Amino acid sequence: METDEIPEQPSGPEQPFGAESPSEPKRKRPRRRRLLRIALIAFGVCVGAVVGLFGVIWVMTPIPDTTQDLATAQGSVIYYRNGKSVLATQGTNRKNVPLSEVPEPVRQAVIAAENRTFYNDQGVSLSGTARAVWSTVTGQQLQGGSTITQQLVRNYYSGLSQERSVERKLKEIMIALKVDRSKSKDWVLEQYLNTIYFGRGAYGIQAASQAYFGKNTRDLTPAEGAYLAAVIQQPSRFANPKGTDLDAAKSRWQAVVDGMVQTRAMTGEQAAALTFPTLAKQKAPLTLDGQNGFMVAQVTAELNRLGYTDEDISQGGLKITTTFDKKLMKLAERSVKSVLPDNMPQKVRTGLAAVDPATGEVLAFYGGRYESNQYDNAFSAKVQAGSTFKPYTLAAALENGYGLTSRVNGNSPMRIASATIPNSGGQSYGSSIDLVQATRNSVNTAFVDLGQQVGLGKVADAAEAAGIPADQLTQHRAAATFPLGVASVSAVQQASGFGTFAAQGVHHDVHVIRSITDADGNTRKITAPGRRAFSEDTAADTTYALEQVVRGGTGTGAQLSDRPVAGKTGTTDKSAAVWFTGYVPQLSVAVNMFRDDNKAVEVPGYGALYGGTLPAQIWKQFMSEAMDGKPVKDFPDPSSYYYGGYDSYDPYGSYGGYDRYGDRYGDRFNRDNGGGGNASPSPQPSATDPGTPDHGRPGGGETTGPGRPDGDGGTGGTGGSTEPPGNTDHTEAPPDQPTQ
Repeated sequence: METDEIPEQPSGPEQPFGAESPSEPKRKRPRRRRLLRIALIAFGVCVGAVVGLFGVIWVMTPIPDTTQDLATAQGSVIYYRNGKSVLATQGTNRKNVPLSEVPEPVRQAVIAAENRTFYNDQGVSLSGTARAVWSTVTGQQLQGGSTITQQLVRNYYSGLSQERSVERKLKEIMIALKVDRSKSKDWVLEQYLNTIYFGRGAYGIQAASQAYFGKNTRDLTPAEGAYLAAVIQQPSRFANPKGTDLDAAKSRWQAVVDGMVQTRAMTGEQAAALTFPTLAKQKAPLTLDGQNGFMVAQVTAELNRLGYTDEDISQGGLKITTTFDKKLMKLAERSVKSVLPDNMPQKVRTGLAAVDPATGEVLAFYGGRYESNQYDNAFSAKVQAGSTFKPYTLAAALENGYGLTSRVNGNSPMRIASATIPNSGGQSYGSSIDLVQATRNSVNTAFVDLGQQVGLGKVADAAEAAGIPADQLTQHRAAATFPLGVASVSAVQQASGFGTFAAQGVHHDVHVIRSITDADGNTRKITAPGRRAFSEDTAADTTYALEQVVRGGTGTGAQLSDRPVAGKTGTTDKSAAVWFTGYVPQLSVAVNMFRDDNKAVEVPGYGALYGGTLPAQIWKQFMSEAMDGKPVKDFPDPSSYYYGGYDSYDPYGSYGGYDRYGDRYGDRFNRDNGGGGNASPSPQPSATDPGTPDHGRPGGGETTGPGRPDGDGGTGGTGGSTEPPGNTDHTEAPPDQPTQ
């Protein structure tokens, strides 16, 4: 019988209150799947975003096309004329070398110390980079883990700072990856070795090799290479280690050697045989004191004139060979200091310059003390030339048809317009003296007369042809006293000007650089082409007249015992500047003394100086040693000093001219045989009897002060002319101030 009741279902165990029914887990599973799906999608989006960001960064981070200035800068090295002795360094101490010059053990030492997987990695270390990024994020100061490629990127390319930031680190990684893909490992290692700092002021492996071991990179031993590799980690600490620092350096060195064994760069036996290398004594930086500062200043100025910028000099890796002779530079300073008395007033300054007449090269100079006055006395300071200017007046006359036998007025005083010109001591030499006597005795009136006859414009032209800049002559060339040396010149300019006579009339502009080699090994030779300033006859005759100044005139204090000398003294108004400039065929040297305040150059015991005193003595001191062992060369014979053109002091050409028979005698015989005596005429002068009194040269007798004989001109000789203290070479307005 059917009923409407639903049959009672069997009941299971009673469920605890709050328990899920069996159907509820089935409802939860789709939800979890959805969450997992969402998480996976989100992760994928993040990965995609990271990849996309990486791609964007990759595209937006090209390898920089420029390098950091310091990374590639190679300092220039300035050498003495031998090309070996270093005079100074300028700029960054780096000299790049190709990887082929780095011995294999040295390369492997660096790899063992800095990046053992260098030849196998992709340019970055993921674990090391992760540590570095974490250190940066957490504010720690550690930043290790960089590969050699990363270190190169950080220090080599521009646009990468040294700041600790995630952005900079990511940029470094990107560029390192790209460099590894586009450059060879050897290229990376070569740039790295030439870029990094090794301490001791040395950038790059070559500078470090020289700084630590005094040798080139190619000559490094494995032990030395291991030390340089060890230095990279702490260059300042290991530059000159002592005590605990030395212990640490040895420990680091041993770690590098052990690393080389682990990388199989050497065997254990080879490593055991290595000993800790001996480091060269750390050299103090080259200082610009003494004459070095002056030399570098002149070299830099000449480089600028040749078109090299200061940046080229400090970063271009130039090798500059100068004209300066190291021994002669020391001799110049020694000559000045050995002659000057201990009580020399500090305001008195002395300059010396030595020039090679055949090339115009400045071989040596003395410019004073760089530490106390960086304005040198040889190149920069310009003071009135005094009577050392007279040879240019003589050369102007000889170039314009005059001869050594030409006559001028030697009486004193001479009045021209408003100027009154006296001779030294007011002495008159006669109304008609030849140019040899006028030069030998430095007769002021004779040269003023000669300047008027020849024309002052031609005198200026002659001086300019000999190398004196026109702008130093212009303001004086209209003055009657112009031939007496009122124009201001430097010691270098005078040595160069007189060198023109020594070079038989050919002038070479002075210069201080012989060659320049750039970083690529291209060498530029620097020469000064000769140009004819005077004829050979003019040069020979001028030289002959200047020889007489030294043999028996105002410059006897400069005589050399073994060779002929031509030269000229100079003393300006009231001894504001005193000079001696002279030459032998191979070398021209000028010495000047002056004061900054243009007061008289006075020295206790000497009084007011003149050119034949201390300047001539310094010249002789320098030249005697400079020419020691050098060949003795004679000057050319004069072209125009023959019998019939003699003066009252030299009736038979006994100063080296020609006698009535056309035979040369006198000067060469007297130099070789020491002839002396007075200059009285002889009825039959003979070249076979050089020592007889009738054709010997006049005696010396110039004094360096009251009662102080300066030289002996030969037995029985008549007194030579003097240029006494207080000599007045001209009466122009007060002398020019030294250029300051």
